[in-house]
Parts: sequence; C-alpha cells; structure tokens
Amino acid sequence: MATEQAIFGRAELLLGDEAMTRIAQKRVIIFGVGGVGSWCAESLVRSGIRHLTIVDSDRVCITNVNRQLMATTKTVGQVKVDALKERLLSINPSAEITALQQIFTAETADSFDLSSYDYIIDAIDSLKDKALLILMATSLSPQGGSRRWAFFSSMGAALKLDPTRIKITEFWKVQGDPLARALRKRFKLDGQYPQRKFLCVYSDELMENKGAPSADDETRANGTIAHITAIFGFMLAGLVVQDAIK
Repeated sequence: MATEQAIFGRAELLLGDEAMTRIAQKRVIIFGVGGVGSWCAESLVRSGIRHLTIVDSDRVCITNVNRQLMATTKTVGQVKVDALKERLLSINPSAEITALQQIFTAETADSFDLSSYDYIIDAIDSLKDKALLILMATSLSPQGGSRRWAFFSSMGAALKLDPTRIKITEFWKVQGDPLARALRKRFKLDGQYPQRKFLCVYSDELMENKGAPSADDETRANGTIAHITAIFGFMLAGLVVQDAIK
C-alpha cells in the first residue's frame, strides 16, 4: 500500500513539511457534496486533509453523472456520501472520512457540532438551509482566544459556462449572482445578518437554459456543466489550503 509520504510527496515539495503537518491536523466539514462539494472534498483529500466530514442526504441519480465526482452509471442509486467516501479512501486509505446521510435544516442544525471543525464549507443549494448555515457558522466565537473557525461558501454554479468569470470575494461584495442576491434579501427581511465577513466563490455570468429538461431531471433544474462546478469546488478547497498554511 502506498504510504502517505509517497502520496503527498509533490505537495510537500511545494509547501514544506511543516505546512503539510498543519494541513493534516485540520478538521473540515462540507455541507452538500453535489457538483461543487464533491470536487472540493476530493481536492482537500489530495492536498493532505485527513479529517473530513461530508454531509448530504441524497442518492446518486442519473442526472448527476455529468458533473458530480462520485456519480457514474455504476453508482446510480447509491448514497452520495457513501460513494464519495469510498472514492476518497481509495486516494488516501489513512484518511478519516465521516459520511453523514443527513440534511442541514432548522430541525437538524443542532446535531452538528460546528465548533469542532476548523473549516466549514457551504455547498448547499436550498436557500433557507444555506442562510441558516451562514448565520450559525458566522456566529461562532473563539473560546479563550485560542480557536478560530473559517467559513467559506459557494454561490450558484448553474447557468455558467465561462471559467474565467469565476471569482472569490467577500459575501456582501458579490455582484451578478442571483443566489447571493436572494440571500441578502432574506437576511434583510428577517433582520438577521451574518456576524462576520466570509469569502464566497461565485460567477457573475448568467446564461439561459437552451434545452428542454428530461423526464429524469429535477423539478425546475437549471443547466450545469462539470468544469464550472469543479472549479467552484477546487477554489473552495484552495481557500482552505491557503488558510491552513498561513
């Protein structure tokens, strides 16, 4: 079996031993492992993250195959987090991958000990659930001044095609993204706001669907393509790695 030293030799060559040790010690949780979250998870594990929790309630369906890492014609019907865990452990068998077939909602939010993670990644599609995670993750405060949590969020990756328009900025500075606009509107209507700033991956591109949805497609689904969702996920992973080695 390949050793971790061999697996991460090229990353250590770039970053150094001390940085790789810090990366290996970080605990990360990803909410949503679809088109964005699945690629984020793979990139993190390939970069040396050993403690990763992945959260998603869905099973792989045929319409996921065009863009989700673990979705193939052979995994259709499998629990997404289980299929992804198997994939991640094939990369690093020593990684500690916790797969939770759950959904983050107002009813389940308290079951997640967010404060036990160094990094919280939001790749949730549902507006209300995403808004709640943002509020909870940004409300965490250091205990005794020794602990800091980082929170990164993905805005909408659907209806995009141009990879050069994908960017990273602070949430309130995101422009041209309907999901960010809807979140800001919800925060203002509810009178509840994120308690600290956080970075988002987004694109200001907005195309229109040109084809008709198939019979197998989700209700009101929008078109998506792999290179866009993957770049969103890779950029989220990049934010974690950059922060971890500072």
